[in-house]
Amino acid sequence: MNMPDTALQGQNTTITGWLYMAFELGEKSWKLSLGDGMRGPSRHTLVAGDLNAVLQVIAKAKARCGLAPQAPVRSCYEAGRDGFWLHRWLTEQGIQNLVVDSSSIEVNRRARRAKTDRLDGDKLLSMLMRYHAGERRLWTVARVPTPEQEDERRLHRELGRLRQERTAHSNRIRSLLVLHNLRIAHIGDRSWKRWWGDYGSQLPPGLRAEIEREVTRLALVVTQIKTIETQQHQAVKAGTQPAIALLAHLRGIGAGSAWLLIKELFGWRRFHNRREVAGCLGLAPTPYSSGESQVEQGISKAGNKRSRWLMLMIELAWSWLRYQPTSQLTQWFNARFAPGSKRMRRVGIVALARRLAIALWRYLEYGEIPAGASLKLVVT
Repeated sequence: MNMPDTALQGQNTTITGWLYMAFELGEKSWKLSLGDGMRGPSRHTLVAGDLNAVLQVIAKAKARCGLAPQAPVRSCYEAGRDGFWLHRWLTEQGIQNLVVDSSSIEVNRRARRAKTDRLDGDKLLSMLMRYHAGERRLWTVARVPTPEQEDERRLHRELGRLRQERTAHSNRIRSLLVLHNLRIAHIGDRSWKRWWGDYGSQLPPGLRAEIEREVTRLALVVTQIKTIETQQHQAVKAGTQPAIALLAHLRGIGAGSAWLLIKELFGWRRFHNRREVAGCLGLAPTPYSSGESQVEQGISKAGNKRSRWLMLMIELAWSWLRYQPTSQLTQWFNARFAPGSKRMRRVGIVALARRLAIALWRYLEYGEIPAGASLKLVVT
């Protein structure tokens, strides 16, 4: 008898009277595991997105378990590509659903273990029952945003992808030119046209046509980037985004950075203390201590990657050092890390990012301006 079946056939009377359901969501099919905690699970395979089939499976499972048609249902599925629409539909049907972080689900540590969709579904079902039986620290439950909050994240995420495309097109053009020992540092509108007029005729016709197509795609991406950035700045100036405008009042934080932090982190999440802020960003330490072995594994990197990238990659922490020289955070960094080596400064910028994130949370939550920080006269 395998582990999921053993867990599902427990005699815990605190979970009886409910039907439990776990989804294993795939691109073409969904696998459902259902049980009441007293019998072995029933398993069903459905066409992906077939909601009527889900209701039929629930009715069959209630009849199999001897539950009343109006018996309550609890369900769960892993956060992923399907997002939160299924959670909202289940909630509308009166089903208590959880969206769980897949990386927080416990796994067997054997070198080789069986892994199938059926076993994954049974594992989710077992953990769902244990969670409702009182094991609240069993996994991490995702906070589900409202449809409006979810839609507001589309703008800056598209902007991030467009910037990556801009870099890819620019690198591709420079790589093609290097094939003929032609090198250019920056591909801007005016400088590129002038440079291309002088040297473009030296290239073979096939390569020249390929580069011209790359330039056309690059121009389209640049235009879309400017359009989105203009839309963000206009929204901040118009007063429709007060939290972003408040954050952008601090020197060293632009409207784009403030937009990302509010929409991804501070706008709809609720933190109770500074540890939760650092943990959400993945800026928490991960010590390893077992017996006589004690190792510091560095930061966890388990939080919101978009916000963490912003906090760690110069755009905010290094910018804070430049534009807020009199702040207490900058003075702390300069006294502890600035005189050291490059490696020490890289370590220090992570610590600064953690402290800065906490300071910005307190600024937005309680109105506490970071000690020694200065404000802009006009938000740009």
